[in-house]
Amino acid sequence: SKESWFPYFFQLMKIWSWIVLKSMGFCYKIEYEEKLNPKKQYIFCPNHVSFIDIPLSVLCLQNIPTTFVGKAEAARYPIFGYFYSRTMVLVDRNDPVSRKNVFSNAKKKLDNNHSICIFPEGKIPEYNTKLHPFKNGAFSLAIERGIEIVPITFLDNKKLMPDKKYRGRPGLLRAHVHKPIKTTNYNKKDIKAL
Repeated sequence: SKESWFPYFFQLMKIWSWIVLKSMGFCYKIEYEEKLNPKKQYIFCPNHVSFIDIPLSVLCLQNIPTTFVGKAEAARYPIFGYFYSRTMVLVDRNDPVSRKNVFSNAKKKLDNNHSICIFPEGKIPEYNTKLHPFKNGAFSLAIERGIEIVPITFLDNKKLMPDKKYRGRPGLLRAHVHKPIKTTNYNKKDIKAL
């Protein structure tokens, strides 16, 4: 209920993420190309391949309070949806006004010293698709604010939990957190290149 409480809520998100993954029989291994600075803001951009991307993303973010940009439909899930709708930037992909508001809502979170996590593909692609085309939002926001982008690659999520019916199998989830990409030398014309 208070913006100043978000860092504490984020610690609860980490516990929730650990419980979710462990209770489903997953263990995880996260590799970092470079140590992240907990005093800096980042825009995290993981590939989106499975429903287990969110809890694994949270564990990749270390102690950096981060707001997720996520689909509005997830706010309907019991218990999870209550907290999700009050702490995240929600987007209804079928509503042009909602899509437009994401940018201003994400800026407000950045103004409150949050980092942002955006799945640039915008949705989980079909099983045979390796990577969906990226939306511009994360990159436009990073350029406008001069914030570094941190790509995250999930190597096993699709293989271990491949479909939208919550079917999968236990195993090791590997995540690779790439070196931050500086955006200060880019402008709006460079979004596609970035």
